[in-house]
Amino acid sequence: APPIAPMAARRGAEEMRDRVVLGEFGVRNVHTTDFPGNYPGYEDAWDQRRFEEGFRVDVIREEGDALEFDMVGIDAAIANAFRRILLAEVPTMAVEKVFVYNNTSIVQDEILAHRLGLIPIRADPRLFEYRNQGDQEGTEIDTLQFQLKIKCKRNPQAAKESSDPDELYFNHKVYSKHMTWVPLGNQTDLFPDADFRPVHDDILIALLRPGQEIDVLMHCVKGIGKDHAKFSPVATASYRLLPDITLLQPIEDEAAETLQKCFSPGVIEIQNVNGKKVARVANARLDTFSREVFRHEGLKNLVRLARVRNHYIFSVESTGILPPDVLVSEAIKILMGKCQRFLNELDSVPME
Repeated sequence: APPIAPMAARRGAEEMRDRVVLGEFGVRNVHTTDFPGNYPGYEDAWDQRRFEEGFRVDVIREEGDALEFDMVGIDAAIANAFRRILLAEVPTMAVEKVFVYNNTSIVQDEILAHRLGLIPIRADPRLFEYRNQGDQEGTEIDTLQFQLKIKCKRNPQAAKESSDPDELYFNHKVYSKHMTWVPLGNQTDLFPDADFRPVHDDILIALLRPGQEIDVLMHCVKGIGKDHAKFSPVATASYRLLPDITLLQPIEDEAAETLQKCFSPGVIEIQNVNGKKVARVANARLDTFSREVFRHEGLKNLVRLARVRNHYIFSVESTGILPPDVLVSEAIKILMGKCQRFLNELDSVPME
């Protein structure tokens, strides 16, 4: 058999190194293969200067609590480390202990405590210490105290024939805005301009009827998502690889229109060239890869669907406790701390 032309072999190697290819029934080139000596003619030993030249972070969109940014030139393991640290290891403050003095509502004490625990509290966790394991009592450096004291009463002015609870009763809906901060120790002096409160005022905690009341005291402590999901600072943190769509030959007229319908809106545009409709990839980034194109016999071999192996599109949505850009930089600090700890361990273990 004639040997494969070196150019074709190199192209094949390039594809394996740079692209994850989506076929009709599976995904090719999933694993990282660029380790030293794997490909002849490639210098794959890790080199800090080369990494710094190829690595970049581009912020695409930042709106309120949502952030989308690209991280390019990095391995999946590191990208995944950032994602997992954001989910499980960036600390926040959340309700840990609920002291129930009175609860005559129909919500059981433990359900009420659980609901209160999941309310995101707007308090910068960097201002507090972790509470020690055995401590029953909180102190001003590790605990935030909130009170929720509310009683439902009838509205004497309500119309006789009214059946609307909003008109008939006062305080029949218990919202997160009814939680008030009770300073512990010298917290008033420690945080003179602090505004510790739930992130959202309109979280419904319970429904009451006349005569029912809730009187609880809450202790918020610092913790991480690994211990309980209520401490997770993000609503979601995920990444996807940058889509890469290649048309292997010109696709015209009806075929072009069919192709356009196979992808998300805005991915394929149709241009008019010499009176013919010609398909062109306008913005592959918008695609979700439904693989719809593989259902069309005439099109499926004309398009290559792939993803760029080292281009990660991160989306981070904060619960509102800290802005998402702060969360990402905190995650980076935590990963740096882990690396430092690992290096210190290596230094402290005597080598055989």
